[in-house]
Amino acid sequence: MRKFGSRILLFVVALLLFVVTSCNQQDASIHLTMGNPSQATAQISNADNYLMRKQGYALSYNSSKGIPNWISWQLNRDWLGGLQRQNDFRPDPDLPSEWYSVKPFDYNRTGYDKGHMAPSGDRTKDAAINSETFLMTNIVPQARDNNRGTWRVLEEYSRGLVKAGKELYIISGGIGEKKKIAKGKVSVPDRVWKIVVVLDRPGQGVNGVNVNTRAIAVDMPNENKIAPDWRKYLTTIDRLESETGYNFLSNVSESIQQSIESRVDDETSGAIDRGNIDRQIR
Repeated sequence: MRKFGSRILLFVVALLLFVVTSCNQQDASIHLTMGNPSQATAQISNADNYLMRKQGYALSYNSSKGIPNWISWQLNRDWLGGLQRQNDFRPDPDLPSEWYSVKPFDYNRTGYDKGHMAPSGDRTKDAAINSETFLMTNIVPQARDNNRGTWRVLEEYSRGLVKAGKELYIISGGIGEKKKIAKGKVSVPDRVWKIVVVLDRPGQGVNGVNVNTRAIAVDMPNENKIAPDWRKYLTTIDRLESETGYNFLSNVSESIQQSIESRVDDETSGAIDRGNIDRQIR
């Protein structure tokens, strides 16, 4: 009887360890180093905040909107090489079969680009990982001038930081809804936002974030004829948290968050009209 009871106890302990390990693995991704801002989970029942982990990024997918809530990725020199973009836009086979899977042709004749959140240019070392950026779960309808202009310039600026030896943790997404396309299956964000946390060197992770860490936050209108200089759309992480309801940098200590999330980045060249920042992004 005592032996039987011991076996039951061992079984219960093993089961608990399995559950704990599974929960930890749910967020186990280098791309979620700074946190899971919406507490997304990989449960089919959580269809509008569904956690997906790719080799090159992690995301929260919104099935009702047909776009990601956010995409998060690490960027350092290890991700950069000389590959050309694969350009193979396609539905994401990892979505649950009962959900609508957005197709590239859903964007045809809509007036919007298939706008990458995690850009192809950030994944040029490995063909399979570059190809992954063309999954439609990484795409939002983005105005041409935004996608090919202001947004692209910020992407290039970020890669320039990496080539100078920095390591970045980036997260981006959309806010609001302008309209729906694809017969109501895909939402067009009213604005697109991005946060870039800049670490001095690779490998530091959360421990590399301190009160002096640079954090770039932008909030851009998703429209044509916007200002070409992304600096005009600088904002604070606090402001983005208020707009989205997310908790960014949740793995960073609260005191450090309070310091860096309240600041508008001022380390780039060019004057920043702080008084007009809120007006600019409306």
